[in-house]
Amino acid sequence: MFGKRGSTEGLAAGGKPLPAAVTGGGAAVVEAMRPAADDAARRPPEAKAPAAAAARTAAAAPGPRRSENYYDVKSTIFAALLDTIDLSQLAKLDIESAREEIRDIVNDIITLKNIVMSISEQEDLLEDICNDVLGLGPLEPLLARDDIADIMVNGAGRTYIEVAGKVQMTNIRFRDNTQLMNICQRIVSQVGRRVDEASPICDARLPDGSRVNVIAPPLSIDGPTLTIRKFRKDKLTLEQLVRYGTITPEGAQILEVIAESRCNVLVSGGTGSGKTTLLNCLTFHMGHDERIITCEDAAELQLQQPHVVRLETRPPNIEGEGEVTMRDLVRNCLRMRPERIVVGEVRGPEAFDLLQAMNTGHDGSMGTLHANSPREALSRIESMITMGGFTLPSKTIREMISGSIDVVVHVSRMRDGSRRITHITEVTGMEGDVIITQDILRYDILGEDANGRIIGRHGSTGIGRPGFWERARYYNLDKKLARALDAASIENEAMR
Repeated sequence: MFGKRGSTEGLAAGGKPLPAAVTGGGAAVVEAMRPAADDAARRPPEAKAPAAAAARTAAAAPGPRRSENYYDVKSTIFAALLDTIDLSQLAKLDIESAREEIRDIVNDIITLKNIVMSISEQEDLLEDICNDVLGLGPLEPLLARDDIADIMVNGAGRTYIEVAGKVQMTNIRFRDNTQLMNICQRIVSQVGRRVDEASPICDARLPDGSRVNVIAPPLSIDGPTLTIRKFRKDKLTLEQLVRYGTITPEGAQILEVIAESRCNVLVSGGTGSGKTTLLNCLTFHMGHDERIITCEDAAELQLQQPHVVRLETRPPNIEGEGEVTMRDLVRNCLRMRPERIVVGEVRGPEAFDLLQAMNTGHDGSMGTLHANSPREALSRIESMITMGGFTLPSKTIREMISGSIDVVVHVSRMRDGSRRITHITEVTGMEGDVIITQDILRYDILGEDANGRIIGRHGSTGIGRPGFWERARYYNLDKKLARALDAASIENEAMR
């Protein structure tokens, strides 16, 4: 039977036949438990932190905490389980079958040892141990919550989450830094990467596309640091952003026209402001008959179109060879007959190749970058190209930028944790050596309410026809754009 390492002929205390799932007889299980129990007794109090937590205890601190006895019992049962099961056989089962096997064996061990636990504690224990063996241990309850945007683990003893734009501390703890490092290894190995002293920094992703960053000792002094940018299970759309107040209905329609009419778009914003989320919303309005190629450091875009090719960079191997950079991907995808190119984040000399693609027939390409305003986003593009070693005059680079990028959409996270699209800005051309931009829609802060929530409004700047009007008319979207602009102007007048 699965999990069997020794004979099952032994009898449990009191003459009860030992279940087939538990191996080595009752004495073997007792002996397997004894070293773990002795070790638990010798550990200092700070080392007795929990190895996992149930979903209901995953909320912010202080929250309910379990007794030290619970963790000692769990430690002994977990040690006996590892001596009982055959992990190589366990790996051959699907997740649900493996969980059932583990639950059966743990129940047998609890019965064998006459351990007294409440029903709720036993269920928590079973869930914790299954998560430790098959999943990501204490992180599983946090990953199951759809309201968490970020999970930040600062060593084994401190775990923070971001909910509704605010960072909160949780009572989630890892047994020790070794357990945390093992979980980090488990995550990065899923995408063929590694993290250790020789390669202490690693970017990876979870199966659902959530972005993961790990930095390990000796670079991280207080133990491994794990950061997970979670993705919602339900994909956000522009309509949902309207309901959340991120943009007005008129602004959403303008963004739809921008995406559908194949404008070249740059999404800018600060860290955690929602750039990738907004980019996902924009890509939803790309044509389903278009060939789209994405280039990312860790694949996190969630495009809904059928014809999508996803590319991902690769770090160097242990010999320092085999690295594939973002620029390599962007240059290669030009040979793959793309209709649109989407770069997850522009952060280096690949900016030059993306502009070249935008200017050579790949209309509707998009990318994101970190910046504090649309104007700064254009300056950062220029800086990236210059730092890439290109010896081009500044005016030539700016002409390339103004001729390639049609619209900059800027998103910000406000001090109350809310996210707002603050600018929809078009690039109109050059005047002398200066790139000229024009805001189509802008968010103005008016104040805050009694609860500290930001009060503001999206207002039209009152321009007539934006520079991409002819492009919208080419795709029969000029009437939709006109209605959106008129409605934005009317709403703006009403607010005054």
